Amino acid sequence: MSVKLNIFLVDDHSLFREGLRFLLANSNFVAEIKEAKNGQEFLEGLQNFKPDIILMDIDMPIMNGIEATLQAIKNDSHLKIIALSMYSDENFYTEMIEAGAKGFLLKNSQFIDVETAIKEVYNGRNYFSPEILSLIIRGLNRKTNTPINHELTKRELEVLLNICQGLSNQEISEQLYISKRTVDKHRENILLKTQSKNTAELVVYAIKKGYFEI
Repeated sequence: MSVKLNIFLVDDHSLFREGLRFLLANSNFVAEIKEAKNGQEFLEGLQNFKPDIILMDIDMPIMNGIEATLQAIKNDSHLKIIALSMYSDENFYTEMIEAGAKGFLLKNSQFIDVETAIKEVYNGRNYFSPEILSLIIRGLNRKTNTPINHELTKRELEVLLNICQGLSNQEISEQLYISKRTVDKHRENILLKTQSKNTAELVVYAIKKGYFEI
């Protein structure tokens, strides 16, 4: 990665911040790092620091990551925020997605996963730690009052649900009693219509549109 990024690290645990800051500072793609210990301090810091990527803890005192993300995105919709989470924060995923977060990382992730998340989100994609994506997928439920969708057909919605639940095209074919070739075409159309590039982005799309809930 040739470009150098400004990173805003927001977390109330100083030891965690210091450790992650040390690793980031020694990366060849990081220019400057700013820190905040809660959402309010983060919002104040945005007045004189323009981050390329924000690493945002969810559960913080004074102002949590969800409220901070909502306010920050309201003021600047181009901000790219990656949520930092533990398994216990599972109930916050939907709110963070709706608030505008582009990625999710477990706090016990390997640093290579942090690097990958930063690069993916900086380049306009979504990123989930595999464990978090697995948790979200397992917890997805189809809403009984799913709104009418003018973008996807009923069959495409069925395929989308199965994709988001981690099924392969062959498994979807068997589940819906249609050919794999037909599933391949549906997947292609869904990715095109939703402007998604991978399963993580499809999950974000589905939750934002209110098709599924966690």
